[in-house]
Amino acid sequence: MPIKIQSQLPAKEILETENIFVMDETRSLHQDIRPLKILILNNMPVKQDTELQLLRALSNTPLQVEVTLMNTVTHVSRNINTPQSHLNKFYTTFDNVKDDYFDGLIITGAPVEDIEFEEVDYWDETCQIMDWAEEHVTSTLHICWAAQAGFYHYYGINKSKLPQKLFGVYEHRVLNRKIPLVRGFDDIFLAPHSRHTETSAEAIHACNELTIMAESDVAGVFLAFAENGKKIFVTGHPEYDRMTLSNEYFRDKNKGLPIQVPYNYFPNDDPTQKPLLQWRSHSNNLYSNWLNYYVYQVTPYVLKSKG
Repeated sequence: MPIKIQSQLPAKEILETENIFVMDETRSLHQDIRPLKILILNNMPVKQDTELQLLRALSNTPLQVEVTLMNTVTHVSRNINTPQSHLNKFYTTFDNVKDDYFDGLIITGAPVEDIEFEEVDYWDETCQIMDWAEEHVTSTLHICWAAQAGFYHYYGINKSKLPQKLFGVYEHRVLNRKIPLVRGFDDIFLAPHSRHTETSAEAIHACNELTIMAESDVAGVFLAFAENGKKIFVTGHPEYDRMTLSNEYFRDKNKGLPIQVPYNYFPNDDPTQKPLLQWRSHSNNLYSNWLNYYVYQVTPYVLKSKG
C-alpha cells in the first residue's frame, strides 16, 4: 500500500529501507486516486517510534492511505522525548481539523494508566475528540490506554490497577470468528501488552453494546468492537516493534524501578538474547482488516469538508 506522508518525516527513510511504498505530497498530486484519510492522535511520549510502528502496520493492503498526525494542546511533550521542532513541523491540533472529516482515526496508548481519567491533563480534550469522531470519522481504533478510555467514556466501565504490571507477549484465542476483523487469524495468536491497569473482562462481557473478538486467560479482553466496527478497542500493542518491550525493560531497570522480565519475550527469559518477533503477522492482519472492512468498504467516496 502506498502511504502518503510529509516528505521530510523521519519515518519515511526507514520505511523505504524496508521496501514499504511511501509517497510524498509531490508525487501524490499526479495520482487520480482518492486516498483513505487516516488521522492519528499520538499520545505516546516518543512519538517518532509510534509513528514508524503505525505507518508500518498500515502498509499492508493495496489501498492508498493519507496520514495526518495530531497531538493534544493540553499536554506538552517533554523535549527529551519528542523535540518541539518535530511537533511543529509534522503535527496538527484538533482546532485545525475539527471541521474536517476522516475515513479512520487511531488514538494511541499513553503512559498515564496510574492516573484517574479525569486527572489526566488532556482528558477533556480526548473526550472532545472521541465525541467529534462520532460524526466526523467512519471508524476509530482505540489502542491500550485509549481502549480503556473508550470503555470508560462511552460505557462507564472504569479501569482497575493490576497487582503487577502486565508486561510481555501473551496468547489470545479468537472468538466470533465470522466477524471480518479477525478474518485470517489463527485460533491462538500472540500479542504484546505493557500496562499497569485493566478493564474488567466481566464488565466488558456484560455490556450489550460490545462484542468481544479475542481474549486471553491472562491478559483479559484483547479485541472488542461496537456499532458494527465504528468503534474498535485493542487493549494491547500489536503495533510494537521487536525491541519495544526490551527498550522499556532496560529503561525501567536502569532507573532502578521494579520491573520483571517481559513474559514469553526473551528466549529462555534471558535479556541478553535477541527477542523473538512472534506477533507481526497478526498485527498486519488486524490493521489490514480494519482498513478494508471497517474503513474502505464503509466510508463514503466523497467526504464532507470545511464549509
